[in-house]
Amino acid sequence: MTIVQTIADRLRNREEIRRAKAFPYQLMAAYVNANSEIPFEIKESLQDAMEIATENVPVIPGSVAVCVDVSGSMSSSVSGGRRGATSRVRCVDVAGLMASCILRKNPRAVIIPFECDVRPIQINPRDSVLTNAQKLASLCGGGTNCSAALQFLLEKKEYPDVVIYVSDCESWVDSSRRGTTATLECWDELKKHNPAAKLINIDVQPYGTTQAMDRHDIANVGGFSDAVFDFVAQFVSGADVSHWTDLIAAVEI
Repeated sequence: MTIVQTIADRLRNREEIRRAKAFPYQLMAAYVNANSEIPFEIKESLQDAMEIATENVPVIPGSVAVCVDVSGSMSSSVSGGRRGATSRVRCVDVAGLMASCILRKNPRAVIIPFECDVRPIQINPRDSVLTNAQKLASLCGGGTNCSAALQFLLEKKEYPDVVIYVSDCESWVDSSRRGTTATLECWDELKKHNPAAKLINIDVQPYGTTQAMDRHDIANVGGFSDAVFDFVAQFVSGADVSHWTDLIAAVEI
């Protein structure tokens, strides 16, 4: 057996992935940052490992909607621009992966890509998480209107138990309101139909702004790492979480 095959088999080893509690984001970052010098077998094993790692993603109880920001600003690196350390993983890649992983564990979840408006898309929960993440990322472009996703749910008369935003939260299309945001207004309207609903805003590029401030039914997360999956599950289950959490630092590869 060659060294390359030994490494590939180790990477896709289900027991080791489970024992290490590896999550898909670490593996996607490794896959995206792998250059042309990395053997094909290694890249293929990273995809296999990504699929296996979804087993470590917690199931979210109740009905779920994931609002995926595919606006043009999401094409920036998730690590920001840093000399010699800028990741090839884009914000939209992270958003697509998060949605795809949740869909894998919650096959009835509603996935809502948005920019100025909602971008309808058909996603098969049985497709690979990488395939679905890339399909969502391919929509990247346009302005940012965070309230569009909630408006879509209200128009469809769908009132999920959990709504998750993955965005950079730089919503300017609907920013003309004073004293509140269109996103918060839409959320309060949805809450009239489902008072127990919870909203999680994952700001992958934390600029210090938010479309809906923390309260008992709203949590904000700044930055992204695999820890976000557990945070979401804990907040939905009613566990105590700190304001904005401690910044969840993006994994550096």
